[in-house]
Formats: sequence, C-alpha cells, structure tokens
Amino acid sequence: MGFRSRARAREASALFLPTEPKGIRNCVWVSSGDTCCGSSRVTALTPARMRFLATSAPRPLRPTSSTRDARSRFCASSPQRRIWRSYCAASSSLRPPRPPSPSPAFAFAFALARPAASMALEAARSIPLEAALAECTEALNCFLRNQFSESLEMLQPRTRESMYHALIYATILEMQAMMTFEQEDIAHAGHTMKEAQEICQRFRRKNVASGAFSGRTGGESCTEEELHAEVCYAECLLHRAALTFLQDENMVNFVKGGLKVRSSYLIYRELSSCLQPSRLPASSVRAHLEGGIALGIGAFNLTLSLFPPRILKLLEFAGFSGDKDYGLQQLHQGATTTPNLRALLCTMLLLCYYTFLTFILGVGEDDFTEAEALLSPYLSRYPKSAIFLFFAGRIEEIKGNINEAIKKFEEGCSAQQAWKQFHHMCYWELMWCFAYKGMWKMAYFYADLLSKENRWSKAMYVYMKAAFLSMLPRGEPRPFGEDEVALFRQVSSFKQKIAGKSPPTEKFAIRKARRYKASEHTPLPVPALEMMYMWNGFTVLRKQQELLEGTLNTLTQAEKQLQEVPGNPLMLREILVGVDMCESSIYTCAKQILCSVGVCIFGWISHG
Repeated sequence: MGFRSRARAREASALFLPTEPKGIRNCVWVSSGDTCCGSSRVTALTPARMRFLATSAPRPLRPTSSTRDARSRFCASSPQRRIWRSYCAASSSLRPPRPPSPSPAFAFAFALARPAASMALEAARSIPLEAALAECTEALNCFLRNQFSESLEMLQPRTRESMYHALIYATILEMQAMMTFEQEDIAHAGHTMKEAQEICQRFRRKNVASGAFSGRTGGESCTEEELHAEVCYAECLLHRAALTFLQDENMVNFVKGGLKVRSSYLIYRELSSCLQPSRLPASSVRAHLEGGIALGIGAFNLTLSLFPPRILKLLEFAGFSGDKDYGLQQLHQGATTTPNLRALLCTMLLLCYYTFLTFILGVGEDDFTEAEALLSPYLSRYPKSAIFLFFAGRIEEIKGNINEAIKKFEEGCSAQQAWKQFHHMCYWELMWCFAYKGMWKMAYFYADLLSKENRWSKAMYVYMKAAFLSMLPRGEPRPFGEDEVALFRQVSSFKQKIAGKSPPTEKFAIRKARRYKASEHTPLPVPALEMMYMWNGFTVLRKQQELLEGTLNTLTQAEKQLQEVPGNPLMLREILVGVDMCESSIYTCAKQILCSVGVCIFGWISHG
C-alpha cells in the first residue's frame, strides 16, 4: 500500500468505514477516491481490506451534492485525510486499466462473422460420411450381439458431430423407451431424437422460399451429404411422431404428431419421385441413401394400406396414399441391398408384418418362406441375438411347433440380461404357447410376471391372469392364493390410452370383466379360449391335431357347467366349438352348429 512506517499503519487501522450486515449501504464511490456514508455502524479498514477494496471495487462514480457534507465530516482531521489520499493513490495504481471500447463498425462485423465462424468450426469437427456409416454399422453389430451398453458408448461421443451417430443413438433409446413404456424414458428418447433432428437440420440444404426440401428445385443441386441429411431428417420426424403418440394422451399432441408424420411423408415422396436411383451420385455410400428412401416409402405404403377403407379415403384426401404391394417391394429392396445401414430396420418391419400383422388380422397365408428367408442370414451371423431368437420362436409358434417355439423363446431370455424388456416379449409368447397346450398354471405364471414387471398393458395382463385361473377346476388350489373374481374386478383400474385412444384389446377385456362387478355375477364360460380366438389363436391350433382335440375337450367340459345358463354364454360356447370343428376340417358339424347359433342370434336381435 506504500505505508512508510508502523505509525502510518496504525493510523490506517484507525480509519473506519460504514458497513451493513447485508452489504454496504449509502456508500458512493467517487473518481477522486473519496467516499461518503450515511450509516452509524462502521468497521475498521485494515490494510488487507484496503487491498481487497482496491482490486475488487467497481468503477467509482462522482459524488452527488447530498453526500458532500457527510464526506467532509468523515475526512475532517488531517491524519485521516493524508491516509485516505495514500489509499486512493494505491487503489488507482492497482486497478486494471479499462480496455478500449470497440467501434460500432467492428462490433457489427463481429456479429456477422460469429455464426459463420461457428458453422466453420462445426464443419471442421464433422466426420466424413464413409467413416460415420462404418462406425454406425459396427455399433449396430454390437447391438445385435446383445452388447447394448457398448453400442450406445460407441455412438454417444459423436452425436454432436455426425447425423448418423445422432440418429442411430436416438433410435436405440427409442426402442428401449417403447419396451419399458416409462414416461421418463419416453421423454428422454423424445428429447434425444429432437437433438438428432437439429443435427440433421444443420447439414440440410434450405430452400430460400419455403425453408423445406423440394426435389424439383433443389434435388439435383443437392450435395450427397445434403441428400443424406434429408433422409435422416425425415426419419427423425417419423420417430418423434411415434414418441409423441406414446408420451401424452391429449388431442394437441396427437395433432402435433400427425403434422410430423405428414412432413416426413412429403419429404420421402419428393425424394422418391424426383431422385431416381439412376440419378443418384455413384459412391460408396449410395446404397445407404437408397436404403433410407426405400425404408420410408415402404413403411408408409405398407402401414397406410392396412387402414380400413373409410379411414384410408380420409387419408388420401389429406395427401397420403398406401399401396401394400409397392410397400412390400420397397422394404424387400431395402432389406436385401447391402451394405445398407437401414437393412436391419427393413428386415424387422417385414418380420413384424409376416409374423404378427398378417397372423392377427387374418390376411396372410400359411407360407412362411419369406420370413424364414429374411431371418436365416441374420441367425447364421448372430446365433445368440435376442431379437432374432424371438422372431425364430414366433415363426415356429405360428407353424404349430409349440415345443420348438418354447425352446427358442427360453433361449432368447437366457441370451442376455441387460435389457429385461426383451424377456417380456418372450414371456407374452410363452404365455400363449402354454395356453395352446392347455397348461393353464404355466400360462398364469407368465401373465403374472408381465403384470408385475411390464407396463405395456396391465389391464390385459390382469385379465389374462383371471382368465387362466377361471379355467382351472373349482376345487383346485389357486397359485399364490389369488382369486379370479377379485382380479376381474381390478381390470378396469388399469385402463390406459395410447394416442388418445384405449387399445381395442383393453376395451374388450374391461367390457368382459364388467359382469364381475355385481355381487351375484354370471361367470364367463371359457374366457381364455375367448381371448385366444380374438388373437386368432385357433389358426395355430389347427396345425396340431392334438391341440385341437384338447381344446374341444375343454369346451365340452365347459358345456356341462353351462347347461342351465341361458342365452349368451351358451352361444359363445357353440361359436367356439364351431370354429374348432372348422379348424379340424369337420365342416358338416361345424356348419350345423354355426347356423343354429346364427338363427338364435338373429331371433335374439329381432325380439329386442
């Protein structure tokens, strides 16, 4: 501070400055170093405090006229004035000089150059398409080998630099969220997919007029990287729409998801109509671009073709169109074109169509050669993959090889322990496999596991638990001491909505369980077989004669208990017997039974 003797130091320690418990009040710094105060509480200004004030005080201001009297009273004695001037000289030497203010022209130029500089830095950090696609392919290989954490760790470091890293990383998180059905996972996956969409937006070519992609005006002038960005951007929109439908039940989010679907569809349509494969740039990554376009066009056409004709007319009025044959052709093209990053997604969509949609909707045939041809190369390359073991078990199940299907599903459960949600997919199929065999306790066991560990459809799981228990003889002890009547009464409390609507299977289960609300209720005759018929399970039963015979015996035993029950329950039993006989090729008896049931139903409807 420049004090020359201890006397000066003692005089400095005798100097007092005003303070308040929550900060200095009524103190005004001045350019000459003077200060003024209006508080009676003061504290000693030690040399350490003076050094602190000298280095950290804000820039002084000129005193006002209202504070000059207080300053003159405070600095009345000559020792205090002398010490205060010494302090001011020291503080002015310690205070760093203020940098010169930039001129307005320089500030304006810097503001214009800043976005360009950041974009140049991001472009310098981005990696080439070939390297990005190779790394993403390796990450997908890890995923198919059940190394889920390793796959995410490979992708995460470059999610800010590569659109493909960001897209695949967000897609894996989306798969996990759809299997867990937890709102936190769905929200996190949606946020990650939004960030991936922003990364893709950075690489897109913007149309000056509308800000959207147009193949007629900019398709041919786009670079290869910009075309890949368009495909990735459209795929992100589609994924975000699916997560929006799952995340919330209100109509606003439903409309937002629909707008995302329409934007994605328009991009794919422009890419497909204006960028023919012959006009695409020939390079090592061209197959990946073709696979992305084939995935989008095929998925849209196949999905829209499955809607009822009335809804499809409304969608066509909104600009959508669906052709099942063309969609299947595009998906097969994307699944068989190699090397192709989207080949896995195309294959999984086709397997879901051949093994689930055609089976449940009853629109397919008994020819599984397409599904087996798609699955065979993946099973040979990834023999322990939980995903492909699940599809292998599903094919064996709908072929009627129940024991082989059970073996495949159990192998899929033991193949990995990281993602329990893959186990839940196998549990659902194992539940039906044991139901086909009439092993109701084993079917109840897997339904109980699903009701405790999974969130897909708790109402359906609880209903199936009660249905399997009701198939047991009345005197037989129930597992875990549960009662089917109490379970039936709990079904409606687990109702949920997806995209603002309750699933049809849950509506059916809740309506059937409603009759157990009354104290004197009429029990359902064969609820497990009724639900099996709803899921088109009798198509599986007809593949094995012993399974059909076992089901017919179950219906015969149920008939004995329902002889005195009038009306609907007996009709239901007759319907199931007629269907069972149709599957057994006993067409004459089946026709007589179903015709008699039809006459009864017609008379019941006519008489109110």
